[in-house]
Amino acid sequence: MLDLRLTNGTFHTMNRSRPRARSLGIWRGRIVGVDEAITDLPAAHEVDLAGATVLPAFIDAHVHLAWTGLAARATSVAGQRDAASVLAVIRRAAAHVPPDAWVDVADYDQRPLGRDLTTAELDEAGGGRKVLVAHRSGHACVVSSAVLALLPPGTEHHDGLLAESGMAAARAARMPYSLAELTDAIESAGRACLTEGITAAAEAGIGGGLIAHSAIELAAYQRARDAGRLPLRMRLMVAADLLREVAAHPDDGLRHGIDLGLRTGLGDDRLAIGALKVFTDGGMMPRTAALTKPYVGLDHGGALFADPAELTATIVAGHLADWQLAIHAIGDRAVDVALSALAEAQRLRPRPGARHRIEHAGLVRPDQLPRLARGGATVVVQPAFLWSFGDDYAQLMGADRADWLYRGRAFRTHGIPLAGSSDRPVTVGAPLRAIQFMVERRSHSGRVIGPDEGLSVDEALRAYTIDAARACHWEHALGSLTPGNHADLVVLSDDPHRVAPSRIGAIEVVTTFSAGVPVYGGAGLGLG
Repeated sequence: MLDLRLTNGTFHTMNRSRPRARSLGIWRGRIVGVDEAITDLPAAHEVDLAGATVLPAFIDAHVHLAWTGLAARATSVAGQRDAASVLAVIRRAAAHVPPDAWVDVADYDQRPLGRDLTTAELDEAGGGRKVLVAHRSGHACVVSSAVLALLPPGTEHHDGLLAESGMAAARAARMPYSLAELTDAIESAGRACLTEGITAAAEAGIGGGLIAHSAIELAAYQRARDAGRLPLRMRLMVAADLLREVAAHPDDGLRHGIDLGLRTGLGDDRLAIGALKVFTDGGMMPRTAALTKPYVGLDHGGALFADPAELTATIVAGHLADWQLAIHAIGDRAVDVALSALAEAQRLRPRPGARHRIEHAGLVRPDQLPRLARGGATVVVQPAFLWSFGDDYAQLMGADRADWLYRGRAFRTHGIPLAGSSDRPVTVGAPLRAIQFMVERRSHSGRVIGPDEGLSVDEALRAYTIDAARACHWEHALGSLTPGNHADLVVLSDDPHRVAPSRIGAIEVVTTFSAGVPVYGGAGLGLG
């Protein structure tokens, strides 16, 4: 007997052998079949969807759940348009914490202010406290003198502004957050994802560098899972900072690794270790993404996170240690480094099934596309970056490069695997909003960026379902409405294929199912 039969729906299965269906059966959290395969099976419950659209639940292939949840609890300066207003918010927040406490400030963006805040300003506003004002990109921060005093000697900063490795030093000084804090943050951020139709995600870095909140951050995810407080299925990327020389047997060929030989794949469909996260450059918002030509209006083209030889050594070491790699590379210069390093790694030890990933690929030149195709890495993009920041990014790149930003069609044409993601909390996380941009290529102001890079609705949906599942090694369990897969699906108020592209982002998520159970909005189907 089926536990649940959903009938009279428009099912887009993302299964090429059976792309459309009208009904679907679920038993013990798994999909049994569709249409004629389940017609004669009795069911404990049956729901008439009245023609509603059903898709596999969305997968966000690059998120920061702990950061998202913590940022929601921090003092936010989002929407402040001048330095005086930002400092007033910080001053009010500082007045409510003890003199020895940290004042955590989120959502900082220097662009509307016309300049960066200074250490002296933070010292005054924070009353001498440890003030850390985190840039919304995650690649920079401004800190008070009390924080500068905690950093290693020689840490480079510009009047309290720390970027990339300097930001990592500040985060290391701020650590660790407690496991209780992190568990709460993970749970709250994950529950917000459920409202957007997401049931699975890849956490884009734990344990070190720019993305660390605790040296034992994995324990927070385990605690959340054990307590029934992990709303999403998760793959956890591990910071490459944790790679070190290991005393393995010579026959194993492993010179670097993580204690106990941990690597991609340990775990199950609910919680598992994912890729090894390697940073090669910064971000476009703080102007630290590494470009081959300068930003328009600036005298520099960003910078690599480290010397190319050092970055290559890290990437090769991770590959030889059997990790899937997730290489952060936003600027085209960084993409060059990533491609060369991956080619060297595969030369030393071919691993056709490694499924390495390039995270962001924010600016990809035409000549890099064939190299990407030959390398076989999946490109994991964040279309909502151009929805939110596209006007700024296009201006930074100029007319000759703007069309290369966060490509879509060019990747598909060259046979480059393409997965969608949000990088939340950097910008909005809703997949439907990102899918809308992938189709129409319009920023929030209406500016069209790279019009030839638009995808079909089905291609964009695949980037957040079956193709994202493949990027996370989930394609045999998630990403399509296929018999045997987990019954993770989303019911929508309208069909993205039928509405105007400009309306896709406004489609309502009616219900989100995980393992056949409504985890958001079930009352709308009489299941709440």
